[in-house]
Amino acid sequence: MIASVPPTEEDRLDELRELLRTAGVATVGEMVQRREHPHPNSYLGPGKLEELKAAIAADDANLVAADDELSPRQERNLEAALGVPVIDRTAIILDIFAAHAHTAEGKLQVELAQLEYNLARMRGLWSHLERLGGGIGTRGPGEAQIETDRRLARDRIAALRRRLAHVRSTRSVMRAERERAHLPQIALAGYTNAGKSTLLNALTGASVPVRDRLFHTLDPTTRVLRAGGRDYLLTDTVGFIRKLPHQLVDAFGATLEETRLADLILHVVDGSAPEDDLCAMIRAVDDVLHEIGAEEAPRLLVATKADVIEPERRLELSHRHPDATLVSAHTGEGIPALIERVAEEFSRTLSEVELLLPYDEGARLAELHELAGDLEREDTPEGVRVTVRLPAAVAARFAPFALSRGSA
Repeated sequence: MIASVPPTEEDRLDELRELLRTAGVATVGEMVQRREHPHPNSYLGPGKLEELKAAIAADDANLVAADDELSPRQERNLEAALGVPVIDRTAIILDIFAAHAHTAEGKLQVELAQLEYNLARMRGLWSHLERLGGGIGTRGPGEAQIETDRRLARDRIAALRRRLAHVRSTRSVMRAERERAHLPQIALAGYTNAGKSTLLNALTGASVPVRDRLFHTLDPTTRVLRAGGRDYLLTDTVGFIRKLPHQLVDAFGATLEETRLADLILHVVDGSAPEDDLCAMIRAVDDVLHEIGAEEAPRLLVATKADVIEPERRLELSHRHPDATLVSAHTGEGIPALIERVAEEFSRTLSEVELLLPYDEGARLAELHELAGDLEREDTPEGVRVTVRLPAAVAARFAPFALSRGSA
């Protein structure tokens, strides 16, 4: 059974149902209460609580899921009133993340998020002991146990943060190595299950596992994309979602940094989704990009799943999102056009330079071929004369070999 108190008239619970499906939970009913704010003590109002209790009995439900993050007090009061376990949106997402984390880094990030979420909910676990002691100048055994658990949790959180800081520094070293190679970096960002991993496979020939479920990809995957005769690094990372819990944004800061520092973001959306849902997904991704400081990065909108889009929907997409590139990773439709758009986007940042490389600088010439792809070359008595388009940072490295425009 799922419940929601929306602040607007948007009563759709499709996303929560999909989250529960991914977590392996079947939904037997749903209930929405329209009120300005959730009830501070019980999330739902007293009358709605009675309705929900009757619905639970009628549908033989054994769990209630709320489409918001509940306060510990709301969660306790709901469970006491309904007589069944109650979980909130954040707990569901954390459970999915825990099931899908495979690398050591991913598991650390999930554990950190879970501990921070559960730390505030430890009160009450030992309430049956709190009555056994107390009074002025004394400490009851229940309170002592709670404080011990909290201290252990805080110590573990501090240890996890230290280990993730080490991961962040390691990523920084790896990123610096990539930057020294001066390969442009592209990040795939988008709503979870929009088809980012499938698109990564189609663009790069990779074989990243793909499944039709939310948050299947948690750990960043980087592959080389060849476009316009030039190599690019294309990274796929965790998908976004409406009301993404802050614990996850904080815990996954090291991997989300790949998106924040990208030279270009491919904003991937499910083109087959209804327009209202599509716009809501775009807003959700924009919110997360803003939260991680990536809102100013250049962006290209990519609408996936073209092979299942009806002609009328295609026409609507072309009118409402004229800048979007429509692609199908399964049929290959639009993939060449997308690669061309990526190359065009980066070509605006390139400047043409003329270089004269001595014949004993063969390694430099090979590096140019790797960085720039196509180039014009002419063998002269002094060396190899090259005309090439390069990013400013790369051009500076070859400044000793640069020719003035007037040189013969």
